[in-house]
Amino acid sequence: MPVRVLPTQPYPDQKSGTAGLRKKVTVFQQPHYLENFLQAIFDVETTLHGCTLIIGGDGRYHNRVAIRTAVAMAAGNGIAKVIVGQGGILSTPAASNLIRIHDAAGGLLLTASHNPAGPDGDFGIKFNIAGGGQAPEALTGRIFDASKTLSRYRIFEGAAVDLDRLGSQTLGDTVIEVIDSVDDYAKLQQSLFDFEQIRDWFTRGGRICFDAMHAVTGPYARRILIEQLGAPESSVINAIPLEDFGGGHPDPNLIYAKHLLELAMTPDAPDLIAASDGDGDRNMILGRGLFISPGDSLAMLAAHLDRLPGYKSGLKGLARSMPTCRAVDVVAKARGLECHETPTGWKFFANLLDANRLTLCGEESFGTSSSHTREKDGLWAVLAWANVLAVTGKSVQQIASEHWAQYGRHYYVRHDYDELPTATANGIVDRLRNTLPSLVGGQFGDWTVTQADEFSYTDPVDGSVATAQGLRIVFGDAARIILRLSGTGTEGATIRLYLERYERAADRLGWTTTDALAPLAAIADQLIRINELSGREGPSVVT
Repeated sequence: MPVRVLPTQPYPDQKSGTAGLRKKVTVFQQPHYLENFLQAIFDVETTLHGCTLIIGGDGRYHNRVAIRTAVAMAAGNGIAKVIVGQGGILSTPAASNLIRIHDAAGGLLLTASHNPAGPDGDFGIKFNIAGGGQAPEALTGRIFDASKTLSRYRIFEGAAVDLDRLGSQTLGDTVIEVIDSVDDYAKLQQSLFDFEQIRDWFTRGGRICFDAMHAVTGPYARRILIEQLGAPESSVINAIPLEDFGGGHPDPNLIYAKHLLELAMTPDAPDLIAASDGDGDRNMILGRGLFISPGDSLAMLAAHLDRLPGYKSGLKGLARSMPTCRAVDVVAKARGLECHETPTGWKFFANLLDANRLTLCGEESFGTSSSHTREKDGLWAVLAWANVLAVTGKSVQQIASEHWAQYGRHYYVRHDYDELPTATANGIVDRLRNTLPSLVGGQFGDWTVTQADEFSYTDPVDGSVATAQGLRIVFGDAARIILRLSGTGTEGATIRLYLERYERAADRLGWTTTDALAPLAAIADQLIRINELSGREGPSVVT
């Protein structure tokens, strides 16, 4: 059964950003569209030849078809060994872990993360490099350039891999190993957390509700929480991965997981309520009567992580993406730890992790992780919280209240304006960019603008520079307004507006987020005028 070299055509839209290549399923179903992008990867990343490649996906519609194509092309391009998750299933953090423990040259992750799925939904693919992190922009740029000029691709024809049968198969000279998707990930978590202590917490009446949102983390959560930790069967809901995610939107936030917020507000709510997204790299944390924002979750974990087995030697450093609230900065200062502010995109954290300068990092878009992997890890965050509750004997509410009393509280919200016309979105951002220099020193109520700029970042590890990473209006430690364009959608443009206010006075720690941020929202409306200039009545999503 031969390797065939088949003709293709260039696709000029295959620009791969920090989230990889994301398009509608119908785009990926075009003749040779996926093949073109994959061949560009194999042509550019020549270190893959003769080495091991990890392949898996989040189970969404078109996942199996795309994985079989990827495996056949790996065989056609001289990959020595392909490791693929059973059924084509691999969460993003599990795939990163596999790259690391098998010393693989890279991995192909078939996912569009938190985006909806199904025949009319989204699909995506991203390439992770050796070490398990996301491909840097220089590499994705070369892949994109190659995809624009390709005229042929190589594929092994005549046989298809059985994705459901564990064990080894071959395509020509390439060994295909189908593995249990959960085993190695579960072993990793056992090395980080005190499973006996968490198991005892469940035995003593601790309760959890984890919503897998019919996405990839269902099998992982069932194996770990129910089979290994002894949580009741009812502790994991929506656990079966479905090609359309059950018709839902697998984005764990206050809009698409509103039912979890409603559960948290009931008198008999579980102690810990959580969810993860389509590919398993995001997390949402709630306690009885309380939602923990991603920035607060990062800061609270930073304050407690060294009490857990995998981190008892102490934390090397902390990091957050620029739009994430500055709560973790306060913890870092109090504990004498270096703290990094990076652009959005996990690859910036990966550089610091590889340089052994970080232990814990996170983004405001519900992503948190540690030095155990090179991707954000949704279920890891849930297990970390469970272990913190078990080791402290406290509730989520007690953890939060004590944290705010010690470190102060950062009120925070994000407004998403989705699917705006690109010209409109760019116009709004350009208008504010041109206004920034005149804002410094301006007085708005009780706040004075101390900084107004466009965030840029010089990587302390490799010296690379990332520019145009978001617009900032900073009122000292008291507050911030941030505006940036996002690249995670598949249609139009998305603008994200972030509002953050910091309070330390005891009588200001119990405000509602809406009340606390109302003055800042009014200032943002005065300066940016998003609703007026976009023709919208308000944001598409508020989180």
